[in-house]
Amino acid sequence: MKQLIVVSNRVPSPDKDSGSQGGLAVGVMNALSRTQGLWMGWNGQLIEDAEQHAPQSYENEGVQFATFPLTEQEHELFYVGYSNEVLWPLFHYRSDMVEYSREKDAGYQHVNERFARQVAGQITKDSDASIWVHDYQLLSTGHYLRLMDVECPIGFFLHIPVPPWEVFRILPHHARMIEHLCAYDTIGFQTATDLRHFLENVERSGVATVEGNTVIYDRRRINTGVFPISIDVDTAREMAEKGEQSSRSHRLKESLQGGPLIIGVDRLDYSKGLYKRFQAFEQLLENTHTRYGNVTYLQIAPLSRTGVERYASLRRELERIAGHVNGRFSTYDWMPLRYLNTGYDRETLMGFMRQSRVGLVTPLRDGMNLVAKEYVAAQDPEDPGVLLLSNLAGAAEELDGAMLCNPFDVEEMADMLDAALSMSLEERKERWQRLHKVISTYDIHRWGESFVTALDQSAAARHADE
Repeated sequence: MKQLIVVSNRVPSPDKDSGSQGGLAVGVMNALSRTQGLWMGWNGQLIEDAEQHAPQSYENEGVQFATFPLTEQEHELFYVGYSNEVLWPLFHYRSDMVEYSREKDAGYQHVNERFARQVAGQITKDSDASIWVHDYQLLSTGHYLRLMDVECPIGFFLHIPVPPWEVFRILPHHARMIEHLCAYDTIGFQTATDLRHFLENVERSGVATVEGNTVIYDRRRINTGVFPISIDVDTAREMAEKGEQSSRSHRLKESLQGGPLIIGVDRLDYSKGLYKRFQAFEQLLENTHTRYGNVTYLQIAPLSRTGVERYASLRRELERIAGHVNGRFSTYDWMPLRYLNTGYDRETLMGFMRQSRVGLVTPLRDGMNLVAKEYVAAQDPEDPGVLLLSNLAGAAEELDGAMLCNPFDVEEMADMLDAALSMSLEERKERWQRLHKVISTYDIHRWGESFVTALDQSAAARHADE
């Protein structure tokens, strides 16, 4: 059986089972466990002489892991600098936030080459392996693997959106990025929109030609496709059922005093649309006096990238508007907006979601957004909540049972919040059934299996051509 080697910036913590972690961990662990696979990536450590350290190996749930450290400078230039100050904002259509420098660019390429070197060290001439590289931090890793004469099948999956040409071309050396991506045999995207943008970027960059969904570069054929990431539906449902019975969920329910709950769960990031979401909730309270003293909005937003000023500024803005809303509308026994920067375990979050009447998921741009799918899985089929979803999230291309809104239109969001809170049980159940069918039909296990199958097929076609 062909061994699968997965490469990502970070790997799961060895002291946690995959089911307690995010969607990527669940899907990848499932694929790896069937192939005696290996997962490689950064171990989270920053040390002075990182390049002298051999990968640290351990096993978890039948899967082998090999992790390695970075230096502080590598992390600063590769991860903080190029990945999150150049690629992240640009790929989320925020070209105004791009902070490019040649030093960051060089640092990104250097670390991608280091990742490739670590992976190549695990492969021999006789290896029957496939390599699956993940996400925007490692766009160039396949290119360096090819320079190291690694000939086995290599696939790449991008978890974040792909911008259209007029945005993508802003990236300095964007043609080089396309060339590096052409080292892969299979490239996967979250949505048909992302795939369309990628193929347009390939053509307009002049780097390669496109035939259907196939990119042709230097007599090589690179297959592309849409593989929307999903969740483990059964595990999410079980967590929600158990979480609903927890002491935290009971205390939350008591504090609501019988009123409906709106819930949002997002990492604190400018792409999530939290500020406009808070404005929409304020507009709801202003427009509908029947909601006054009754509805509660719980926004859980764990801090991220705390050392970056842009994120610190966003935090201050959200604290200010949350205080404004509560100062304007609160009574002695009701606080309408509960804004928390505390992180909670998935079981607790799923229990909170199960209690809510509305799941508010309104990113300004998102590759997929698994919170939307987890919200659906968490619901009680006999009394489900309503998913209010941004039409700019990748999940909107699949979840047609959601209420779709424009996350830039505060008044529309306020109106749709009111409609969601007023929705009949019959309509809520009908919408939920449609949503649940989607996430059950194409779950996280099928996601992993479908990508690996596509990679194997690409490799077989390449060998046939040779």
